[in-house]
Amino acid sequence: MTVSERVKKLRRQSLDAEETLSGERAELVTKFYKQNIGLVSTPVRRALAFQYLMEHKTIYIGEGELIVGEKGPTPKATPTYPELCCHSLQDLDILNSREKIPFAVSPQVRQVYEKQIIPFWQDKSMRELLFAEMTDEWRAAYEAGIFTEFMEQRAPGHTVLDDKIYRKGMLDFEADIQHSLQELDYLHDPLAYAKEQELQAMSICAEALIRFAQRHADLARVLAKRETDPQRKAELERIAEVCAHVPAHAPRDFWEALQYYWFVHLGVTTELNTWDTFCPGHLDRHLHPFYQKGLAGDCHFGSDSHLLTVGGPNVPQISLCARVNLAGGPRCLRARPRERNSCCECDTTPLSLADGNDYPPRMGGREVARRRPRPKRRTVYPAPGCLCRFTGKRRRAD
Repeated sequence: MTVSERVKKLRRQSLDAEETLSGERAELVTKFYKQNIGLVSTPVRRALAFQYLMEHKTIYIGEGELIVGEKGPTPKATPTYPELCCHSLQDLDILNSREKIPFAVSPQVRQVYEKQIIPFWQDKSMRELLFAEMTDEWRAAYEAGIFTEFMEQRAPGHTVLDDKIYRKGMLDFEADIQHSLQELDYLHDPLAYAKEQELQAMSICAEALIRFAQRHADLARVLAKRETDPQRKAELERIAEVCAHVPAHAPRDFWEALQYYWFVHLGVTTELNTWDTFCPGHLDRHLHPFYQKGLAGDCHFGSDSHLLTVGGPNVPQISLCARVNLAGGPRCLRARPRERNSCCECDTTPLSLADGNDYPPRMGGREVARRRPRPKRRTVYPAPGCLCRFTGKRRRAD
């Protein structure tokens, strides 16, 4: 697997980009909640907030990218979530100046927080509502550092995506939602109204994600008209075609499947801060049918596996397993039998090692290395006459 100049350039751009703290999401969500939207249920209110974000957040398509979409207005621009935990000015100063993993906070962002964000969310954020319900003893223990409470800063995370999105588009999901709404039994089901509100919220979110993709398609068309390089012009036109099809419809090829997943990932982690622990699941298994289909036909702009590395600074961080299992083919070392978590008959050695390439030397802060076998556990029995901590009985002498 030869690393192209495009991939080298995108990787260097990702490494050189400065980590910044963006105030865009905080501003947008604050503007939404300042509006008088009337009496609506919590699920619908959150769905409308998500719709507002998808309609108004900045759309970014980087030079040379094929898989598009950013959480912030630019690469490595980290959004904030004041409805969960509203940062103080002191927090912003610490994030800006700390030695390890700082996030640059511009004077403009600091001013917006001081004049708009902090005043509005005072006594309204989830953290403050949560702490208000705790006892004095709990708060004292927390302040003493006896424990930490991760839920004060983020929403529940550690969720894994299944394969539904590779078989259905958001329009298909909306049709399923409408069918479920028609099946509700308000006479005999006491939870019918709650289910109705949740289903309506799901429908709003599905439509919002479609609109988010359409905005990317619109920008890609504008950039294509301005582009003078024929190859990049064709790529931007293809990006517009992909974003117009997914996530509204089920993906037809590898490119659309990968872009569909990335839009879903951005939607989940933009709606609330799950600590970015939204896992694609067995991405290699999900993408494998599309990859095989691409091998049987024509691949756009090079091999489909190339999309995993030219998607910009985002996709390589989530797709190492897929690149190993999908792009391996005959290059993979076959010294070990097929592994349980692999979708194809290839070894789990990354191509960068199997082919002698040095890309990517690091992935998500961890060295790329071969999977090592798990050491066997050794059972330790209590000495004769001692109590077993599992059974509570004394062990007899042999």
